[in-house]
Amino acid sequence: MRFCSIVGARPNFIKLAPISKEIRKKYTEIIIHTGQHYDDKMSGVFFKDMRIPSPDYNLNVQESTHGKQIGNMIIGIEKVLLKEDPDVVIVFGDTNSTLAGAIASTRLNIPVAHIEAGCRSYDMTMPEEQNRIMVDHISKFLYAPTSSSARILQDEDVDGAIYDYGDVAVDILHSLEFKIIPSDFILVTIHRPVNADSHTVMNKILSALNESEYNIIFPVHPRTNKTLENFKLKEKYPHIKYVEPMDYTTMISHIKSAKMVITDSGGIQKESYILRTPCITIRNTTEWIETLNLGWNTLVPQISKQHIISAIKNCKNPSVYVDCFGSPGVSGRIIKSIAKGLNEGITN
Repeated sequence: MRFCSIVGARPNFIKLAPISKEIRKKYTEIIIHTGQHYDDKMSGVFFKDMRIPSPDYNLNVQESTHGKQIGNMIIGIEKVLLKEDPDVVIVFGDTNSTLAGAIASTRLNIPVAHIEAGCRSYDMTMPEEQNRIMVDHISKFLYAPTSSSARILQDEDVDGAIYDYGDVAVDILHSLEFKIIPSDFILVTIHRPVNADSHTVMNKILSALNESEYNIIFPVHPRTNKTLENFKLKEKYPHIKYVEPMDYTTMISHIKSAKMVITDSGGIQKESYILRTPCITIRNTTEWIETLNLGWNTLVPQISKQHIISAIKNCKNPSVYVDCFGSPGVSGRIIKSIAKGLNEGITN
């Protein structure tokens, strides 16, 4: 049985690690890297750090407009799929690479398995939301990370088979050895265009962080760094420790050790919850409703210095914790169910 995994960005690589490991216990895997994240700090380091096999193909489709990037990815992916003829294609999350992989596979009548299906922010201005909805409605195997995600897929009456096995992040985080960092600090990550591309928004965020009583560690995404450099914001707010993007194990150690996390990343919200670190999300919506309902995550929908400072002051560790992302062994259950489904012909 031949599996093809399609990745292109940091969140994809992270999810691929445990899935690839399970596939290769019994089956053949082809990895296509679209090149969406081409900087070594955002791409190559993850393959090394997480011991992911080197991609069989790298399409080198780099940053461009959404339409041009996705179009070029589809062209490149289609050529590889015609050559390799896999039995199933696995796509991950909600990136442009995810959508391109699903479209190219579906047009060739190759069944698609979507890891992290059913996540919804209900904000259609987000490219990620557009991508994930389209992918969910053309995939044959849908792996929901939470029970609420599975219910969303049921309510949307998707055509594919829905599985509620948990989130592959649980497998990843249970396999890592953490280095505890003995410091009272807040970890910050900002990368979404609505925040990172606006010097006005970044000015408000940094102004609040600069006045915090805690140390601030801010691994700066290349996109965000452009804004900080162009408007000289680092010099304006010197009390913040700006650092290079971290490899995954280092990032997870920082999340585990932090007093709290401030982010606009969906993945880091989830990782913070699993590691039991309270999170403040600089967005007006989240895909991870459970983290809000259980008190481990707080939204800051109106970005202002005062709102962020208030959220930091009120951030506490809740007394209740529920394993809403499932138990270890998720990746193995996913691969077994794909193989079973293909053998039984449920994708016909």
